[in-house]
Amino acid sequence: MIYDNIVKATFVKRPNRFIAHCIVDGKEEIVHVKNTGKCKELLIEGCTVYLQEHDNPKRKTKYSLISVVKGNRLINMDSQVPNKIAYEALINKKIILPGLDEELLTIKPEKTYKSSRFDIYIETKTKKAFVEVKGVTLEENGVVLFPDAKTERGVKHVGELIEASKDGYVSYILFVVQMDNVKYFTPNIKMHQEFGDMLKKASLSGVNIISYDCNVSENSISINEEVKVIL
Repeated sequence: MIYDNIVKATFVKRPNRFIAHCIVDGKEEIVHVKNTGKCKELLIEGCTVYLQEHDNPKRKTKYSLISVVKGNRLINMDSQVPNKIAYEALINKKIILPGLDEELLTIKPEKTYKSSRFDIYIETKTKKAFVEVKGVTLEENGVVLFPDAKTERGVKHVGELIEASKDGYVSYILFVVQMDNVKYFTPNIKMHQEFGDMLKKASLSGVNIISYDCNVSENSISINEEVKVIL
């Protein structure tokens, strides 16, 4: 995933989930935030951020906030990107799915199962699979966690992946860590105990819980390597 027209800026404030104020070339600009999560541990006044500049007169904002510097880490915040790079990585065999040792004959974005729409649908010669992708931006001392806010939708998705496994689908939850050089992934039970409990139940029910980190630069992000999962 390559971003064009990246500019460096300084974060000032975030009045709501959708916009932030940043200093670009000495001028305060209103920018679109491509992540509706809280991200309070990332967007701290005075921190360095990277924005994508858009040449579209119909847009309300000229810039979109893509990534943020936290200490010595560059963290991608674009919530739309995990699905895209996971899909690309599966096609290019950068992600290995346990239990699918046959050639992937079909890979499609989004497919409905019951009342959920899972992010990726896969078919091999003998198996059908669902992959639900979750982007991870929360990091504490090298440990990455999800979610950063309560997610009833996430609980529902995990529950229906359990049902899909019972119906014969091979099921996966893929946590895409939008940074590199992390210790391991674990559910954020302090934020949402129910999600953590459901993730453990899913693992015991045959749902595969996997995580990959990413190579992140100012203008790109790509899947890197598998990250240890501790439930």
